[in-house]
Amino acid sequence: MQKLSGGTVYDLSIHLVLVTKYRRKVINSAMLKRLEEIFADTCRKWDCELKEFNGEDNHCHLLIAINPKAQISALANNLKTVSSRLIRKEFPDRCAQFYHKPVFWKIGYFVSSTGGANLETVKRYIQHQNSPSK
Repeated sequence: MQKLSGGTVYDLSIHLVLVTKYRRKVINSAMLKRLEEIFADTCRKWDCELKEFNGEDNHCHLLIAINPKAQISALANNLKTVSSRLIRKEFPDRCAQFYHKPVFWKIGYFVSSTGGANLETVKRYIQHQNSPSK
């Protein structure tokens, strides 16, 4: 749980999946390690936290504890932009094997909300509130 000013308490997280352009199998272990560092640093700048990270040779999964002030689409696009720029700069030979243009990620991304309780549990909790009788 995190707190904002004014007594607001939040616990929000998202699952974000980023896929390499054309699903090329460009990501190696050194790149994956560096991507985790880049994503963690970028999340901190957004007042968010990278809680879990992993990936394969053509995509990455990020579990992010997100600040409610952060716009998800802007955060996702910033994560993609920053990581693409740095990875292409730091691993130019590897990227050149797969891409002739300055690209790294596919357009778009997958995002879903996550939480401690599943949707049915939350729905039942809301349905069983003691509504005022008057």
